[in-house]
Amino acid sequence: MKRAGASFVLFSVLMVSWLGAAYGADQKVMLMLGGTYCDLYLGDVESALKKLTGIKAVDFKSMKGHAIVTLEGNKTTSNQLAQAVNGVKGNGWHCSAEVMK
Repeated sequence: MKRAGASFVLFSVLMVSWLGAAYGADQKVMLMLGGTYCDLYLGDVESALKKLTGIKAVDFKSMKGHAIVTLEGNKTTSNQLAQAVNGVKGNGWHCSAEVMK
């Protein structure tokens, strides 16, 4: 009987986790930033990221050289975040991003 109860509890926890991810639970993705003079153009990086769907916040202050992006649900993938940053460039400078696991 204990085994059936434990299985039910585990199943319930998994379902709540899955439903939270599927229906709007926030998630955070950390991007390691690089590129020539990218640290001088963080406003452009933030603007590029916020053009994507479901971006709630972009934090550059918690970890130097990184962006911590808060996403709403599964509206945007981590690869889309990196692609947006990789597209930020100008005359003699560019930005790059790598998703941290």
